[in-house]
Amino acid sequence: MSDTIIKVEDLSKQYRLGEIGTGSLSHDLNRWWHSIRGKDDPYLKIGEQNDRSKKSESDYVWALRDINFEIKKGETWGVVGKNGAGKSTLLKLLSRVTAPTTGSIKYKGKMASLLEVGTGFHGELTGKENIFLNGAILGMRKHEIQSKLDEIIEFAGIEKYIDTPVKRYSSGMYVRLAFAVAAHLDTDILILDEVLAVGDASFQRKCLGKMNDAAVNQGKTVLFVSHNLSQVQGLCKKGLFMENGGLKSTGDIQKIISEYTFGENNGSVIDLTKFNKALDQHNLKFKKLVILNNLAMLKEGDALKLSLDFMVDIPLKSVQIFTSLKDSNGSVLVEVQSTATYPNLNIDNTGMHTISVEIPLTLRNGSYILSVGAKGHGLLVYIPDVANIDILPKNEELLDFELPSKGALITPSVWKI
Repeated sequence: MSDTIIKVEDLSKQYRLGEIGTGSLSHDLNRWWHSIRGKDDPYLKIGEQNDRSKKSESDYVWALRDINFEIKKGETWGVVGKNGAGKSTLLKLLSRVTAPTTGSIKYKGKMASLLEVGTGFHGELTGKENIFLNGAILGMRKHEIQSKLDEIIEFAGIEKYIDTPVKRYSSGMYVRLAFAVAAHLDTDILILDEVLAVGDASFQRKCLGKMNDAAVNQGKTVLFVSHNLSQVQGLCKKGLFMENGGLKSTGDIQKIISEYTFGENNGSVIDLTKFNKALDQHNLKFKKLVILNNLAMLKEGDALKLSLDFMVDIPLKSVQIFTSLKDSNGSVLVEVQSTATYPNLNIDNTGMHTISVEIPLTLRNGSYILSVGAKGHGLLVYIPDVANIDILPKNEELLDFELPSKGALITPSVWKI
């Protein structure tokens, strides 16, 4: 389609373990012999999946295998996956730092990539000189860089040191200047790989705002890799979930984060016994969590309905059952306790019990993590991260609204004009 700005087809990257590159003289001769006979490269038929947990049985490994996706102009995409999943390799291929083994990458317009702190910087040159150097590497003309120079320096917040050689910069100053250059120059595609992990919290927020502005107001396409899922969720609308060098799924970013975080544990009936095997010595054991809502239709203001099955071995006094919701950054936003209804819950009968709860959702739309637990005299059982709860906007037309609401809670207010 005409608005497709990046198209990746059958993309694969193979490496030879313990070697620089993928070949040796004997292998290159073998490839040449197959080539002149009109046959395929014999080494493309071998190689293992990129699974670091298993011992290698081959000299070859596929860092990426059969990747296919399309990105349209102005979209913001997040790339998630464990370390070694192939995220950085994918971005290097997109940035043309390295060439693919098979497959093709097609894109339109100018591309700027920031794959590591200080990419394209020369340590002996000053910050200002490196702005012009980095801009030239990105394909910009001198007068174009000059017109953005003051804006870049102001955004980076290192005006005092702009005439100092960058070899004396801290890693935080490096990333401030590098991001400022990449974000302000006239490019159509911006690719970022974990670079914000170096910056402080205020600069990270500033960068996320700049990337959001670049996508919404300037029509730039942003591809962002980060292990900070709250940043990915706050910036990106769509995502790629990578696993062992393959593309596991693509789609809405909340769905992707949910699948990456919980895998198969994002269902409506969740077996809790596998979460608390280390807690078997306790006299209260959680067995099952049932989410009674249709998770695909859960919206702001709805009541989240849960049912918990648990077993007690002996009579328990003053028990508190609790559940909480936290954001993907680990901050607990809501916790509810059974003491709201049962100030002194005594469980006199041993065996299986079920307790249910309705939690009015005062949280804004987004992806949240559910935990459960119980406490009392000599009792503390806590099972974190048992399920992912995705909350949709109350008004469906806001699903495609480009400026997400700020804040975590929905607070009633009265407005007059």
